[in-house]
Amino acid sequence: MKRGAIFDMDGTLFDTERFYAQAWLDAAEEFGERREPKLPAAVSGTNLDDYTAQVIKKFYPDIDTKKYIARVLEIARTVPEKNLELMAGVEEILSFFKSEGIVMAVASSAPVEVIEKNLTRSNLRGYFNALVGGDLVLRGKPAPDIFLLAAEKINLPASDCYIFEDSFNGIRSAFASGGAAIMIPDQVQPNDEIKNLCTAIFPSLHEARQAITEGQL
Repeated sequence: MKRGAIFDMDGTLFDTERFYAQAWLDAAEEFGERREPKLPAAVSGTNLDDYTAQVIKKFYPDIDTKKYIARVLEIARTVPEKNLELMAGVEEILSFFKSEGIVMAVASSAPVEVIEKNLTRSNLRGYFNALVGGDLVLRGKPAPDIFLLAAEKINLPASDCYIFEDSFNGIRSAFASGGAAIMIPDQVQPNDEIKNLCTAIFPSLHEARQAITEGQL
């Protein structure tokens, strides 16, 4: 068993990724653009930085990316304020890791302030030794920086950490960091590229916890 575990937040700990997926489409219409169903998956997990802007430009060459991203965040982050639901198996796997002495961190593209707020509201903050947000790294996912920093903050090499992710860019980042990239698909199912990067893929954190308990990972 590895000594550390790093979790993405949206779509991995909290059932919030669907709000972002919808917001990308709704905001596009507000900007007079067509709804592009492939866009949410293409930008999912990214740091909303220059990389994200480049991806957006492939779909909407003439859009003001800064204003578009700002509107997406405005739409998406108002919904969970009323109803922040946990993904299946979250409390189970966190309790298991805690009982085993596994050190845990959250590494999300969201700002640290948002991560802290969501974990506190859900009574999960006490499980985590470190929080790393997209505002703490220069390069967001799919670059490995965010997971490397999270591993550093819990005093472990990334190679000694399970990394739980739901997005393609998150898995690319986890794999590049050298950690064990474990995908728990939410809005998108893995393609051949992503399958090749994953150490394992499970339908929920329930099955992931069981596999780790049985020594499969």
